[in-house]
This record gives sequence, structure tokens and C-alpha cells, in this order.
Amino acid sequence: MMRISDTVKHLIIINVIMFVGTIAIGDGVLFNEWFSMYFPKNKSFESWQIITHMFMHGGPSHILFNMFALWMFGTPVEQYLGSKKFLFIYISAGLGAVSLQLLYSYFMFQSNLSILNEAGFDTAQILETLNSGFGMRDTRWDALLQGDRLKDFLEAFNVPMVGASGCIMGILVAFGMMNPNAELMLIFLPIPIKAKYFIPGIIILDLISGITGQSFFSPSNTAYFAHVGGALVGFIIMWYWKKTQFNKNRWD
Repeated sequence: MMRISDTVKHLIIINVIMFVGTIAIGDGVLFNEWFSMYFPKNKSFESWQIITHMFMHGGPSHILFNMFALWMFGTPVEQYLGSKKFLFIYISAGLGAVSLQLLYSYFMFQSNLSILNEAGFDTAQILETLNSGFGMRDTRWDALLQGDRLKDFLEAFNVPMVGASGCIMGILVAFGMMNPNAELMLIFLPIPIKAKYFIPGIIILDLISGITGQSFFSPSNTAYFAHVGGALVGFIIMWYWKKTQFNKNRWD
């Protein structure tokens, strides 16, 4: 069995402590409101959530899968790069993940807000209604935001972002760039595929899911653009460290 590296071990401990806190404190409601990542216009948003949401999870299967992936891919990456560079990629990928997901959520929210504004609804009144309770709306919006528009509008505002998946996608990309010929496989698709094909394939599927809303392997409420954002940041950092002329930044 692969020995766990120090930073990975500490990250897993923090994630587990936060998950226990979610269960034990205020039936999870208070803990989630404090530390999950809310849309910036939501009254529950706090600046520290940009970091703390990376250590929150939505359920046992969510945290178990993420912590297993962190141990499996994070340990060899940390052993190769060292703890400081590993942690830099981890946190940076998490920031990239939340940035891209928020950009997508803002686009979904703003495009539908514009429709309501054009129909005569005031932005301040709309935000007051949305902040009056989870899922609250003016029923007059239903006729204006047809199809999935109302659902997208409310979800962008109300549904918080949680999980280490964006961080782990950055680490997964780092692992793939260091070990392109390593064979990986999905639990439910036990066919070995080289990392240089497997990891880009996962990212492409996440991108397709984010655009179309069609889920392939993960739950439908997955923040797909967070996965893409984390992977993109991981790639940029590793590419820079590999290509830079400054030896102190090289990893190969």
C-alpha cells in the first residue's frame, strides 16, 4: 500500500474535520452557511468562503471519493514536487475552479436578470425576494423565464459550491503530466487507459456536461466548470514549471 505523504495527510484530516463539523453543528445548516461558497449577491456570502468551500463536502460518498483521489494522485505528486509546490498547485487549482464556476454562475444569473429588468422588475427588489428564503421567487417570473431559465436563475443564486474536486483536478493533471503513460481506469469502466488520454478525456466530458447539462459519470448537481477550472490552472502551473528557463522553477 502506498505510504501517504505529509501534506496530503494533513489535507485529508482538515477535510474530515470539516465534514464532521457539518454533521455535528446545527444539523449542518449553520456550518454550510458559514463555509460553503455562495453566490456573491447572496446574503450568505462571505469572503472566506472562497477558501473554506474547498474543505466542505455534500455527503459521505462525495468526501470518500475525493479523499481517495487525493491520496492516490496527491501522494506521488507531493513526493515528486515537494510539499510547497504541491500545496501551491492544490490551492491555486481550487481558486481557478471557483473562479470559472462563479463566472459561469454569474453569466447564467445576469442573463436571466436582464430579462426580468426588461420586463420592469427592479434589481434591488429581485435580490430582496431571492434573499428572503431558499428558492423564493415572484411567481410572475415564471412566464418570463421559461424552460430551464427559471431553474438556472434560482440555482445560480441559491445553490452553494462545496468540495475539493477542483483542487484534485489540478493535482490529477499534474500527475498526468509527470506520468503520461501511467494506466488509469474508472471504477465502473475497468479498462486501463494511459493518463495522457484518460485525463483530457475526463476534462472534455466535464466541459460537455457543463455546457449541455448532461451528466456522464457524476451527479447532475456537479460543478462541472469548477473541474475544468481546476484542471486548467493545474496545467498552466505545470507547463510553466516545465518550460521556464529558471532552474529553481523546473520540475523535470
